[in-house]
Amino acid sequence: MSLNVALAMPSHTARAVFPPRSLEPLEPGLNLLSREPIQDFTTPEGSSLLAEADILITGWGCPMIDHDVLDAAPRLRYVLHAAGSVKHHIGDACWERGIHISSAADANAIPVAEYTVAMIVLANKRILQIARALHTTRTDVLAEQLFPDMGNYRKRVGIIGASKIGRHVIRLLAPYDLDVVVADPYLSPAEAAGLGVGLVSLDDLVAGCDVVSLHAPSLPSTKNLIDAGQIERMRPGATFINTSRGELVDQDALLARVENGDLYAVLDVTTPWVLPAESRLYTHPNVLLTPHVAGSLGNELERMAASAVDEALRLSRGEELRFRVKEEDLAFTA
Repeated sequence: MSLNVALAMPSHTARAVFPPRSLEPLEPGLNLLSREPIQDFTTPEGSSLLAEADILITGWGCPMIDHDVLDAAPRLRYVLHAAGSVKHHIGDACWERGIHISSAADANAIPVAEYTVAMIVLANKRILQIARALHTTRTDVLAEQLFPDMGNYRKRVGIIGASKIGRHVIRLLAPYDLDVVVADPYLSPAEAAGLGVGLVSLDDLVAGCDVVSLHAPSLPSTKNLIDAGQIERMRPGATFINTSRGELVDQDALLARVENGDLYAVLDVTTPWVLPAESRLYTHPNVLLTPHVAGSLGNELERMAASAVDEALRLSRGEELRFRVKEEDLAFTA
């Protein structure tokens, strides 16, 4: 028996994430009801597709799936999200009615981890500072005299949060001659050993690492996780990387430490999301700002489409979802 599949997201999201070739593998055992996504569940077109769907493949901007939507979707059993967090469109009714939810958060974690690893390697090599010196002086830069500690050999890298992204970072760092440690209150010593990393307290991590990289989720309990005290503990010359969320960091304290001249920061996220034009983070030579580019963009979006399509194919073969999200997970994930 074939399963009916419908897309639910704004049309611009569908165009960006699902180029035509990404839906071609849907054919065996699956019936794509329409290549046009449902943008509003209450329109005649949306209601018609919803009534026939066994599987919804959702994306950024999908409308909330609540009791009314599920009442109009008697066949719906699965929601496969071709993006990260499901908190913005999965209502309580989905959990109450036993709808199985999947997310492409693991696929979205990969480019964030790649960005992070690139920045870790560049930070320990002091590339950003050396390049700035070269651009400024326009003469031969004696890099080893400026930074005698430059290099990645046996440097200590601290990962805050053994999240999906944090674990991908650990995996990608495995070939390097680095000492990698993790701080995560939910990670056991046995799990850390399985990942091949040391498990340390947050205080010890920030005080003892050459690079500190933040990968904790944004939750009420993690706001200002990296507070003024943690920032003050960071060793002179260390680099702090944030690809998580700006609200996890006391940004004023971070700026003050950066302006002290002995801390470097690589920030892909800030508070607010777009800094005011007068922010000194734009101009300080110890700061590299990027405009939220670590996550899936460009052709990386298709990886998330492939993840959702693969989940649908698993269902058509009678297999379990690979990246199922459970309600209890939401207390610990973004």
